[in-house]
Amino acid sequence: VRVRVRVNSVDLMSEQSKQNRKEHHTDLYDGDDLILRRGQTFLMWLDLSRPFDPTTDKLHLELKTGAAPEVPKGTLAIIPLVDELQDDRWEAKIVKEEGDRVQLSVNSIPTAVIGIYRLSVVTSGQEAELTSIHQPADNIYMLFNPWCEDDAVFMDEEEERKEYVLNDIGRLYYGTEQQIGVRTWNFGQFSGGMLASCLFVLEKSGTPASGWGSPVNIVRVVSAMINSPDDAGVVEGNWSGDYSDGTSPAAWSGSVEILNNYHDGGGTPVRYGQCWVFSGVTTTVLRCLGIPTRSVTNFSSAHDTDVSLTTDVYLDESLDPLDSLNVDSIWNFHVWNDCWMSRPDLPPGMGGWQAVDATPQETSQGTFRCGPAPLTALRSGQVYLQHDCPFVFAEVNSDKIYWQRNLDGTFTQIHNEKHIVGHHISTKAVGSDERYDITHLYKQPEGSEEERIAVETASRYGSKPETYSAPSAEDVSVQVTLDGDGPLMGSDAELSITFTNGSSEQRSVFLHSQVAVMYYTGVHKATLRRDRTEVDLPPDSGESTCCPLPIGKAAVGKTMKAEISFTNPLPHTLKAVMLRIEGLGLLSIRKIAVG
Repeated sequence: VRVRVRVNSVDLMSEQSKQNRKEHHTDLYDGDDLILRRGQTFLMWLDLSRPFDPTTDKLHLELKTGAAPEVPKGTLAIIPLVDELQDDRWEAKIVKEEGDRVQLSVNSIPTAVIGIYRLSVVTSGQEAELTSIHQPADNIYMLFNPWCEDDAVFMDEEEERKEYVLNDIGRLYYGTEQQIGVRTWNFGQFSGGMLASCLFVLEKSGTPASGWGSPVNIVRVVSAMINSPDDAGVVEGNWSGDYSDGTSPAAWSGSVEILNNYHDGGGTPVRYGQCWVFSGVTTTVLRCLGIPTRSVTNFSSAHDTDVSLTTDVYLDESLDPLDSLNVDSIWNFHVWNDCWMSRPDLPPGMGGWQAVDATPQETSQGTFRCGPAPLTALRSGQVYLQHDCPFVFAEVNSDKIYWQRNLDGTFTQIHNEKHIVGHHISTKAVGSDERYDITHLYKQPEGSEEERIAVETASRYGSKPETYSAPSAEDVSVQVTLDGDGPLMGSDAELSITFTNGSSEQRSVFLHSQVAVMYYTGVHKATLRRDRTEVDLPPDSGESTCCPLPIGKAAVGKTMKAEISFTNPLPHTLKAVMLRIEGLGLLSIRKIAVG
């Protein structure tokens, strides 16, 4: 009587230096777990109780993920032995036999659910089935695969894969469009504990694992989970200026400590973050999971609160601001993310870069999250496509419209600033530390006919679809300019206001001007100056008339110096110490060698 075969042990060949990890581009991850990318074969050894006899013995593998694995939901994969492997199937083939050992080549599907799989081996013959006992050491980590043409996150340029998946150091941009600052950020997606922390974020979301095969679903989950308001996510936002019970957002220089603290704390939000912190952590999580991702900064970034796709300023009958209605704002800068994927859920042509924003600004389907919004749709004003295209479109291409209250309580549009929002949209360049301007990916050239068509197309799907429907006389135009290169830290700014009368009649206009101090988020701090001036313009002279206002000057900042001293508390001399000084507003990051 032939003794049935059983599995004594499994060797997943999971060490960093082994073939599996190298071929799957996962050899940079710390540790010796088997980390794979879906849609690609991997090797494993089975140590059996006797030589395998294909004429009488049967064998298959089972991979389970999630709380209640099921084949129809993709959380249970039953992998049969076959003579030849085929694409797009869970299959295994014996490729080598050495006595009681057999080596299998196992193929995963390019749509597999990502996450942690528990491996079991089932053997059978003429007797009943015998299932090997699962060992935690036999867990398999499955990730998205930008190297696989059939994966939704496939990216065909190797240099771009190196930058957007494998690069663990990046640059985040901040400041104003006249003064763009940069800070180095340690994404650290391959550091010890990062993969476990990133998968912990997905688990804490409470979303079923059956949806984790779609990058659209994953970025929706991550966008929601990086902020904390409604789901106890990774980072708690704070714009108050008081960070005494946590860490100042400006003090972080990377994501590793943040994600490790969240994991070690069992899901307690880490204090505190602002937009660049949310973006940096999002880049880390999505790159760790295998989705090509980059951090993106938009200068003069609008926050539209009512889905009007305009940035609205409301004034009363005397042209004084109505503070209770003025809830839209324009931030000096705002940082979010682009991630790369196909969009089979949308019409053809909407794949590629998608905008994702984890900063908690407005809710999407009841949760603070945003995206993925196709950049192609944003560029053409197709904001009716999901997800959250109206909000992102307004961030980069909304007009700033001034509305005056009438005596009957209605509002009339009195001025439209068309070129205020969405400048110098920036990300780190591929393969270098240079800044790459990607404004052209988000919007048509500013002021072009195509850009105007996109704005008016988008507005029809907003809460004020009639905004651009009624033509208005615009024979008097106004232009506001700053002399020189604009405001610089430590220098005064000179403002010039110029009117042009394009009509054949004399025009008299009233200029209401106000100079105010705002935070970078667009929140009003204080008013420095207000003026009301009457200006007479001659008819159709073809000449510009300079406003007789005194030129306003406002100090926007002074150079500050600080002396920093360090003391060695140890009784020994420290040698080759490197001190890294970093902070918002510094002209550069200083690294100083001491000793």
